[in-house]
Amino acid sequence: MKSQRQIYTVSQVNGYLKELLDRDGFLSGVFVRGEVSNYKTYPSGHHYFSMKDEGGAIRCVMFRREAARLRFRPENGMKVIAFGRVAVFPRDGQYQLYCAELSPDGVGDLHVAFEQCKERLYREGLFDPAHKKPLPPYPERVALVTSPVGAAVRDMLRVLKARWPVARVLLLPVRVQGAEAAREIAGAIRYASAYALADVLITGRGGGSMEDLWCFNDEAVARAIYDCTIPVISAVGHEPDVTIADFVADLRAATPSNAAELAVPDRNEVAAALAHRGQRMAALLEGRLDRGRRDLSRLGACRALRDPETILQDRRMLLDYQSQRLSHGLTAAMAGKRERFTRLAASLDALSPLKVLGRGYSLARTDAGALLSSVEQVQPEDTFTLRLSDGTLDCRVEGKRRQ
Repeated sequence: MKSQRQIYTVSQVNGYLKELLDRDGFLSGVFVRGEVSNYKTYPSGHHYFSMKDEGGAIRCVMFRREAARLRFRPENGMKVIAFGRVAVFPRDGQYQLYCAELSPDGVGDLHVAFEQCKERLYREGLFDPAHKKPLPPYPERVALVTSPVGAAVRDMLRVLKARWPVARVLLLPVRVQGAEAAREIAGAIRYASAYALADVLITGRGGGSMEDLWCFNDEAVARAIYDCTIPVISAVGHEPDVTIADFVADLRAATPSNAAELAVPDRNEVAAALAHRGQRMAALLEGRLDRGRRDLSRLGACRALRDPETILQDRRMLLDYQSQRLSHGLTAAMAGKRERFTRLAASLDALSPLKVLGRGYSLARTDAGALLSSVEQVQPEDTFTLRLSDGTLDCRVEGKRRQ
């Protein structure tokens, strides 16, 4: 008689496998290297993806709490190293890697996060030189967004006081390291911009590791600097240190002390420039006075000022001369006109019909005043007038003959 077989449900099998894998010490904390694919982020905040190599693939999940600690954004095709536990999800019987940590393979996660943020903001135009604002030449108010303690703020205050003591310095104290530092820095910059607290703003800190300076690579700080209506100088770390804030700011300084030097002019240089300009103005004024003295001397020697009556006599003589020329010109013009008038009158008189009448000719006109030039214009018994050289005859046609 066959023994009765034990039959298990799917859930029991999946549960058994889950307990089996959970008890395996090797799978409870394993590092896995592979290429990210099918990366998706769900509204819940959980991240789902796969890791693959040339021989296989494994499903992965990173829950919201662990994903919030990521300093870079995983992308498809990126080589990564994941740390976590391998377990079975009982609902579908699929085993997967539950990731607790994720880092780029070959480079640090901070470096990847830096490059990703820089590339994204560059594409948006936050680094465009066209958006850079010029610094005021003589600021009256300088705002410092930095830690209230440390060498950086002391160096900036010392330089500002030595170079431009007339400027009013406003310190907006913030943390420059730690989880809350980026939020405080961005908030202080936006506050200074909203209330126009200064003519120029310096934000930064002293040197440190990439982790120490990381708050100045935060996207919120970069956007606060970009939106700030006040010109911003970034002064983070030492000259080799480069942050996202340096790319967005209107001007990058090598150090906090250098930022203070760039923000305000040197009073000694300004005083020297003013003295030089004062000397130039004095020289220009002296030159104008010398030219004025020479002009006054020249005018004083002028005959018109020494003996104005002589000038009047010269002008009277010139007036007499011009009057005589004008009179002669008018006389000559009138003579020419008279001669021309006489010549034209003689020509006109020669053409006058009265001269023709004087030689025995006459003009016949109808009662309507038309000249008679043909016998066809009148009939017997018609009347007409005949103009002679010494009068007019009233005539009547007795008859007409043709030639």
